[in-house]
Amino acid sequence: MAQDLRQFLALLEARGQLRRITAAVDPELELAAVADRVLAMGGPGLVFENVIGSPWPVAINLLGTVERVVWAMGMEQPEELERLGERLASLQQLQPPKRPKELVAMGGLLWDVLRARPDRDLLPPCQQVVLEGEAVNLDALPLLRPWPGDGGFIVNLGLVVTRDPETGVPNVGVYRLQRQSQRTMTVHWLSVRGGARHLRKAEAMGKPLEVAIAVGVHPLLILAAATPIPVHLSEWFFAGLYGGKGVRLARCRTVDLEVPAQSEIVLEGQIHPGERQADGPFGDHMGFYGGIEDSPLIRLKAVTHRRRPTFLATFSGRPPKEEAMLAIALNRIYTPILRQQIPDVKDFFLPMDALSYKLAVIAIDKAYAGQARRAAMAFWGVLPQFTYTKFVVVVDETINVRDPRQVLWAVSAKVDPQRDVLVIADSPFDSLDFASERIGLGGRMAIDATTKVGPERRHDWGRALGRDKATEARITERWSELGLDDVGRTSPDPVLFGYGMENLLARLGRL
Repeated sequence: MAQDLRQFLALLEARGQLRRITAAVDPELELAAVADRVLAMGGPGLVFENVIGSPWPVAINLLGTVERVVWAMGMEQPEELERLGERLASLQQLQPPKRPKELVAMGGLLWDVLRARPDRDLLPPCQQVVLEGEAVNLDALPLLRPWPGDGGFIVNLGLVVTRDPETGVPNVGVYRLQRQSQRTMTVHWLSVRGGARHLRKAEAMGKPLEVAIAVGVHPLLILAAATPIPVHLSEWFFAGLYGGKGVRLARCRTVDLEVPAQSEIVLEGQIHPGERQADGPFGDHMGFYGGIEDSPLIRLKAVTHRRRPTFLATFSGRPPKEEAMLAIALNRIYTPILRQQIPDVKDFFLPMDALSYKLAVIAIDKAYAGQARRAAMAFWGVLPQFTYTKFVVVVDETINVRDPRQVLWAVSAKVDPQRDVLVIADSPFDSLDFASERIGLGGRMAIDATTKVGPERRHDWGRALGRDKATEARITERWSELGLDDVGRTSPDPVLFGYGMENLLARLGRL
């Protein structure tokens, strides 16, 4: 696995998926506007080499298509993501082998675990230049201000590293950070995130929380940090499993934390108990500006970086955006894990057009009355991230959850709102969701769009239409005879007729 951002840039360039821009571009509004238009067209990743106000280049849109996300994982086809998910699911619930074949498979999994262990780099590239104390100056970094109503300049694609003050287990998350002064930043994280949990513990103990921010890492590490994993596991370990090789880490200079040794830039600091400062507003993934919130203040102690580092950036907004492409890939990886944790679930999908987490479509093998509600409740509880999913639509496993035509048919044909809709009021909710009556507290809805069985129905349902396989096969064989070769032998292209914009954009990225 390549762990270096520069190697990934070289890969994209070799495959014609990177454009270097030498014209001067302003990081305030202009750079993000250019990147947004290119991304919407399914265009290449960009490196702006002449950013006004900073000597350092900015890389953006590197993960702007599903295809490039797959490459970042060291793969070539999206289908390989689910196979990776199957390996991860096996590791989460290892079972004693009962047959020789299972023993061989377990041996392979254990080898994956051994290879995934992080390693230490004693001469890390990320510390080729070290600036401490008064020498720290955020104004030297090419921070972006993407939207005209934004409250300041931001870091949006850095790995934020903290450590549980009780257990010592690190957490790695991707959170937005706002510049407050030359040596201070605020961090915006939701209350369920690992960093927020660590801060609550540290403040209860009266201790500062140490923080390190790694900017400009290989995108695979960003994917690992964005993966919903159990609290007790390390994102470094998951990154090693993703890449088939342990992450090389370096100990920070002024805080007791470890960061990827090949990071382009590392910011080191502390959050002191009770220190907060106004953060925002900022354009967010909901398609609106978020509000102004008092957020934890990081006091920076050091900045280390490689010689002539590249600043890796992104920005949020209404899909399609890079974060939506990441979510599509994570959906494929996490499907086997979800099947394992909720056996009722056969498939699930988080549509990009529903912000990649606000609406989930779940397919189950319907066996008994009430099963759809049970599956929806289990989904909301399986991971903290899914507590922010407003709508869960449960369908039969015969429905393709990635085809909106089939899902809409199931909702329209199989749902009686007075029987099949479950609404839960006043549950903890996403503070960025302005549709809620009260910020941070909202409702959620489950829709049972499955075929009704047993006591769920009081009359016979109609029999579903369908043709036998023999008839369909005969028609396929006669297609040329019927003079229809130019129409095609198969059903309409699922990319254009049902699988959503994300696949269409992925296809555009390959043209």
